[in-house]
Amino acid sequence: MSWQKEVDELRRREELAKALGGEERIAKHHSQGKYTVRERIDYLLDAGSFHELGTLAGKATYKDGQLADFRPGNFLFGTGRINGQKVVVGADDFTVRGGAADGAVLGKQEYSEKMAHELQLPLIRLVDGTGGGGSVKMLDDTGYPYVPVNPAWDYVVKNMATIPVVAACLGSVAGLGAARVAASHFSVMVEDTSQLFVAGPPIVKPGLGEDVTKEELGGVQVHKSSGAIDNIASSEEEAFEQIKKFLNYLPPNVWKLPPVTETMDTANRKEEALLSAIPRNRKKPYKIREILPMIFDHDSIFEIGRFFGGGTVTGLARLNGYPVGFLASDPFIGGGALTAESCEKMERFVDLCQTFHLPIVNLVDQPGMSIGLHSEKKGTIRKGVRAISAIYQTNVPMIEIILRRVFGVGGAGMTNGHGINKRYAWPSGDWGSLPIEGGIQVAYRRELSESDNPKALMDTLLEKMESMRSPFLTAEAFGIEEIIDPRDTRPLLCEWVEDAYALLPQQLGYSLHSMRP
Repeated sequence: MSWQKEVDELRRREELAKALGGEERIAKHHSQGKYTVRERIDYLLDAGSFHELGTLAGKATYKDGQLADFRPGNFLFGTGRINGQKVVVGADDFTVRGGAADGAVLGKQEYSEKMAHELQLPLIRLVDGTGGGGSVKMLDDTGYPYVPVNPAWDYVVKNMATIPVVAACLGSVAGLGAARVAASHFSVMVEDTSQLFVAGPPIVKPGLGEDVTKEELGGVQVHKSSGAIDNIASSEEEAFEQIKKFLNYLPPNVWKLPPVTETMDTANRKEEALLSAIPRNRKKPYKIREILPMIFDHDSIFEIGRFFGGGTVTGLARLNGYPVGFLASDPFIGGGALTAESCEKMERFVDLCQTFHLPIVNLVDQPGMSIGLHSEKKGTIRKGVRAISAIYQTNVPMIEIILRRVFGVGGAGMTNGHGINKRYAWPSGDWGSLPIEGGIQVAYRRELSESDNPKALMDTLLEKMESMRSPFLTAEAFGIEEIIDPRDTRPLLCEWVEDAYALLPQQLGYSLHSMRP
């Protein structure tokens, strides 16, 4: 006697699970320009690689001992591959109770977090709904209120310290769902079809009297610069491509090295345009994003968090095939000074590189921390000190390329000046405790106030200081280790990165401090 009858029943239930919330809800989902949960998983993973677990979990009703109806749980998970790398993926199904907890089988979401942790595999969360949070309807179902517990949050925190965690906001995501998006190393949301908030308009309006739409409350225009989300995508397809690209730079866990790839670029490439990339006029800005491709491997730059703390540019790239993180300033935004937001961005990014053992290239043109009443009200100095502390606490190899300015506490904190981190300066280097133009006003305030001709005295002082401003004078005193031809930057970095990766095996495993979202 065989078990064919039971296998046939298994297949029938699997087909019921694949029906999701039914044809009507699927059609509505598609009409909003969104893929279903299974379509998303198929698009994200290598073809045929998804192995689902917990397919049969859901809410069943029986009649005369036979299955009469079945509603699948609104969370799918399993393993699959992205470009051959095995991952764990967990995804909300909005077609079943809008992704809320009263349509979920809570153990599935918890199991996905634990499985990724135990197998030491990257975790991808495709979030569309409350993602496990409760609704008032649960009170009617259970007959009693419950004390909230964030599901598997101990593993959510552990995973931030051990495996790459990526999250996509793919719909109206609230409460715990929003928290699951934020508790990641990289997050992305989709224009027009996704919103993210602690609580949606139906709660905000009676609670605070704010009459806003979902898009006004938590759309892309809100979160592209809020810091809650890293990147924006124009479509779900683009969001999945960003996820794939991000993971391409990272190891599967902290016990392995970042993946080195073949490159068609040459380590000795010297771009002539670098010689004039920095204007001789110190007040004139330049476009840092035009410089980056001249230094890093062709088509290897993946910027993270462009619109939050925009004066600081962060991202991943490759040098001769080796993955690295990079920091740079954008002088077009506040002169590239460290704002409260850019300090938060820098701290989190340095912690990301520390967690996954990515060497850091720091392209420095730093006028220091932003000043003025607005900056003081934001507590910029404390945020700046936290960012500098992150740099000092990291032990991954870091190299500093001084493009132009290094001033004040902020400039000094761009590298651990007490270590032997490699440092090169371009001839355009300009440094000190304060810029000369403003510093003279402070240092010679009394003399200027007492002078019969303060303008003439100011001109004399400026001329004198300007004669002592050359970076070559600093090099003579060994205040800077080496001044280089800007065109030599890439070859020197490609040589450095090989040395850096030779050191990394000694650093594998847990970091000195776990990364926080």
